[in-house]
Amino acid sequence: MHDPYGRKIDYLRISVTDRCNLRCFYCMPSEGVQPLRHKDTLTYEEIIRIVRIAAPVGIRKVRITGGEPLARKNISFLIKSVKAINGIENLSLTTNGVLLEKYADELAAAGLDRVNVSLDSFNPERYSEITRGGSLDAVLRGIDRAEKAGLKPVRINMVPVRGFNDREIEDFARITLVKPYQVRFIEFMPIGARDLWSKEKYIPVNEIKSVVEKIGGLTPVKIRKSGPARYFRFDNAPGVVGFINAVTHQFCGECNRLRLTSDGKLRPCLFSETEIDLKTPLRNGASDQEIKRIINLAIEVKPEGHSIGCSDESSFIKLKPMSKIGG
Repeated sequence: MHDPYGRKIDYLRISVTDRCNLRCFYCMPSEGVQPLRHKDTLTYEEIIRIVRIAAPVGIRKVRITGGEPLARKNISFLIKSVKAINGIENLSLTTNGVLLEKYADELAAAGLDRVNVSLDSFNPERYSEITRGGSLDAVLRGIDRAEKAGLKPVRINMVPVRGFNDREIEDFARITLVKPYQVRFIEFMPIGARDLWSKEKYIPVNEIKSVVEKIGGLTPVKIRKSGPARYFRFDNAPGVVGFINAVTHQFCGECNRLRLTSDGKLRPCLFSETEIDLKTPLRNGASDQEIKRIINLAIEVKPEGHSIGCSDESSFIKLKPMSKIGG
């Protein structure tokens, strides 16, 4: 499957819930959001059917997201079912890590390949402030359990925010000197944080990278064929550091993904409000061929790039909170 700009679309991110056990300030507005009713959320059977139809036409990688996907009951059933679909070569999950210690072994046994853990501070008080009450110790135990369960490589995603956790950038990068983790720094995105995001708090990737380089020289490494991150390694380090230009969008030309929201909407781009409804056709008895047609339509309307930037804050006022789209 190729979009109108020649990009190969082989990656589907699937949000299984908009609910979360944390309230990270860059993901969920301080006033909160009304969660979906259970009947409005895609069932596991509906998700499995969508992946089964998408796989023969090119989808090879699937990532399970939320909200917090581990907060949804029996997630291992979905993991096992999706991994069994012919053509799916890589299955991963993004989590805040709070429940990872409890479920890591079960997820690995179900066929999950690896995990991404969202973590923005090693300071317990700061972590609690970022997440509005989360436990750092629980997350660190979860990361350790995931590594031991074989969910490798463990990825840690950090969002540096100026004047808040930016002094910890070096601390995160230094993890890769002793652990085989992929530590990725993501630009603070103006989405789902309308009351807290500002140009003053945003740190561009070039600045983040210059801080990391104070530790030592970085050598570029190729971790994957496509994706938003650019990876580097310190000399003799077991892990790697990655940088994701989420706002400056230097990766748009290589974007290979679609997003499926928990309420059954296909989004060709994170930063676009364009959505194509899959849930209604599914529940109205649409054939596999019709579902395939809708998936192809989402690829056909995928934009060349996004228009989000740092110069005009009005450009993102209408974007949904991240918890509603899928991390």
